[in-house]
Amino acid sequence: MWSAAWLLLGVITSVASQETGNHPDWPRWCGKVYKPEFPSFDPGGQMLPPTPDPLAPLLHVQFKPRYSLYLENEKTGEFIVNAEISQFHGTRWNNNNNNTSNKVDFQIKTTIDSKVLVRNSVPINSTGILYTFDLTSLGTPSLSPIEVTLTYSSDPLAIVKTTLIYLPTKSTSSGGSITRIDHLTGGLYHANAFSMNCFRPIFPYGFYASYDNFLALPNSTSAIQAYADLGLTGMVPLTHYPESASAFEYMDKINMHYMFDLRENYTNQSWVAEQVTAAKDGEALFSYWSVDEPDGWQAPFSAPLETYHTISSVDPYHPVSLVLNCQNYYFQQYSAGADILMADIYPIGTRESSANLTKSKWGTPCNSTYGDCGCDNCFGSVLDVPNRFEDLARYEEWVGLWPKSKMFNPQAFHGEGYWARDPTVEESWVMVLLAINRGVKGVLGWVWPASETLGKAHGRLARVVSGDEEIVSFLVEGKGPEKLSTVVKGVDAAGWVEKEGGKKMLVSVVNTGEEGVDGVVELEAPGGSKVGKVVWDESGGEGTWEVKERKLTKNGMKGMGTALVILELSG
Repeated sequence: MWSAAWLLLGVITSVASQETGNHPDWPRWCGKVYKPEFPSFDPGGQMLPPTPDPLAPLLHVQFKPRYSLYLENEKTGEFIVNAEISQFHGTRWNNNNNNTSNKVDFQIKTTIDSKVLVRNSVPINSTGILYTFDLTSLGTPSLSPIEVTLTYSSDPLAIVKTTLIYLPTKSTSSGGSITRIDHLTGGLYHANAFSMNCFRPIFPYGFYASYDNFLALPNSTSAIQAYADLGLTGMVPLTHYPESASAFEYMDKINMHYMFDLRENYTNQSWVAEQVTAAKDGEALFSYWSVDEPDGWQAPFSAPLETYHTISSVDPYHPVSLVLNCQNYYFQQYSAGADILMADIYPIGTRESSANLTKSKWGTPCNSTYGDCGCDNCFGSVLDVPNRFEDLARYEEWVGLWPKSKMFNPQAFHGEGYWARDPTVEESWVMVLLAINRGVKGVLGWVWPASETLGKAHGRLARVVSGDEEIVSFLVEGKGPEKLSTVVKGVDAAGWVEKEGGKKMLVSVVNTGEEGVDGVVELEAPGGSKVGKVVWDESGGEGTWEVKERKLTKNGMKGMGTALVILELSG
């Protein structure tokens, strides 16, 4: 964020370093000028829908290792193969290959030595098909990625490449955690001494934590414990080694999953390497935060990538995260330098601070070509959160990218002339659950210490979505989220079917409106299902949630109401 988020971090970036977009010599945010003495202009960098290929329909084949890394003590791995029919991406294909019209033959092999890992066929217009391969056939594990190639029958023969990471098992002397991403669901799996070094699903939920007002306190360990006692399970400590070694040691001791902050000096690769070396064997470390809002600051495209490569070369056992701020400014270029994309979406109080979003605190309009207004191209409501995550997913689809894992940075602050007030408790829950309904795999709010009210509110929800193992399994491992239809205006709902057995379904229901819903709230439910238990109910209304005639129903729902319901499925 131009003022609040970045200045709170104590980082100053000069106009001279803003090297992307138009008019780099003018003061800009997300490519847009924001002071009245400068005229507005097209900032550039917008993602646009692709134009259909004249040779369409095309066969768009993509593949990824199931997990972002494998270890030498594992015997088998999996590849995910997608073979979608596309109007925009892919190659011409022979739909009568081998006298069949519904499958295409392919093989996956190592690029360097042509060792065949998979030889099979994939159904046309399918996604998420898994194929097992022998990890031991790769030979000696390496700290460097292994390039693999998929070839499939088309006209001409088509080639797709990706990388596979096959690492040595961490030694017992160095210890420390390992995190990997499930490329099928986007979920995170963490292994450390607390999990007996077995991968377990995690859904980190917490805050970016201040150094001066929290971690630097004489009683920082008791402060961290009090934070954990609220139910919070994740943190981004805004500090480094060596000054906060004791704080990191305590977080490791209590298994407070943390993302290590490198954004303050991320362009200094020697410093980045030193900090990663100090942090990499932390028991509770789950990721690195490399860069904060490079799109907002119009940072050079190469900067996040360079930092990504430095981090990965020192520690290939943890993913790299990056925060985006802008709604549509060079998404593809800025998202390239991360495994996990986080989004700063701070809409609450902007309407009160900027005359219903017609003027910024700088005295300029708030629109697509002008203004720095606290939330880029936002309407100033909770709906800006799902809109932004839908935008990010749409951009990935437009350019044919494999979707990256997403996390949400909810607003828990006000001030700086952008935000007139904190979100209410109900708005906070709504924004988090709307993000979860769009598939985010973690929640890290700005900033701690938050108000006592918001701290307790987020802790309550974290106990459910991050602290309840059954709910974590739904959100990280389950099939979903799938949008659930309803005719009730303003109600948003999504569902996840459990990984094992498929006999349960988690349903998240959110009323995005400030006004309550009169009458019955209904949304689709699988036939034969019934309510197993309600794990979170701040929905208001009357009576209880129940299934009637293939509909999950409740009589009424308050404004900004929320609920999480587990259905038991028949069969």
